Amino acid sequence: MNSKSNIHAVQGLWCAMLTPIAPDGGVDHGRFVRHAQALLARGVDGVAPFGTTGEGVSFSVKERSDGVAALLAGGISPQRVVAATGCAALTETIALTRESVQAGCAGCLVLPPYFFNAMSDDGLYAWYARVIEAVADPRLRVLLYHIPQFSGIPLSVDLVARLADAFPGVIAGVKDSGGDWSYTSALLERVPELGILVGHEPHVPRLLREGGAGTICGVANVFPEMVRALFSPSVTPADEERIATFISILFEYPFLSAFKAIVAAQTADPGWRALRPPWIELPEAAQQRFLGALERAGMRVRPSRAV
Repeated sequence: MNSKSNIHAVQGLWCAMLTPIAPDGGVDHGRFVRHAQALLARGVDGVAPFGTTGEGVSFSVKERSDGVAALLAGGISPQRVVAATGCAALTETIALTRESVQAGCAGCLVLPPYFFNAMSDDGLYAWYARVIEAVADPRLRVLLYHIPQFSGIPLSVDLVARLADAFPGVIAGVKDSGGDWSYTSALLERVPELGILVGHEPHVPRLLREGGAGTICGVANVFPEMVRALFSPSVTPADEERIATFISILFEYPFLSAFKAIVAAQTADPGWRALRPPWIELPEAAQQRFLGALERAGMRVRPSRAV
């Protein structure tokens, strides 16, 4: 990794964790903790619960708070947790962010306030400033979350730079999940002091070559080794083609339903297929087509049979 990224508290390979759903519709804390433990054992540097891949906006503040508390009680170091704390309501974002900082989390991944689109940079600046000033804790490290295809609210490079200038050290980085390299490149040029992490895995090798910090990504839930290969100085075109192939197959299906189908197959635990509405499980026939396509592409998703 480029030495420039060594200054960042959140760097390397972080997993945007899936959230297992219990039979009563709540978060299954047992599966949640076991999943985090398994990911760390397979080489991820940290976990980011309740982001997009974790269906985060589908859960209440208390459910998200309790989920992070369960991870910490299960032995996951808070310095290996980035808590997604962005909510539509300013007060809820402040409360969840404050709680995550007090728990010792390495950072807080903060969405802009979604639903009201076409917000001005001045309005978004005021919103983020209010969060930071209300939390009022020198330990706070904010990762701005740019994912306009879901939030409907892009974070302009000018806004990111303005926040970084106003709150040095507190604004620690950006999770750029827009998938637009021109935006990523502009961040690297304009705010090199920030840790720039991508959500689009195929951009990882180029990001690292140009001084970025790493990734917080969904593919690490199921194939962390595939993502880790992208960090190697000797990453090959085959490594890059493999991740691109996986993503092209995945996005032929509702991606959260598809991710959970893989984990259910990998763990032989059908309980992993559950999602919180409006997301629903893949129908059985679609699951079989999807898993079969992955296996034909050389990606094992089913446990090997005993011989």
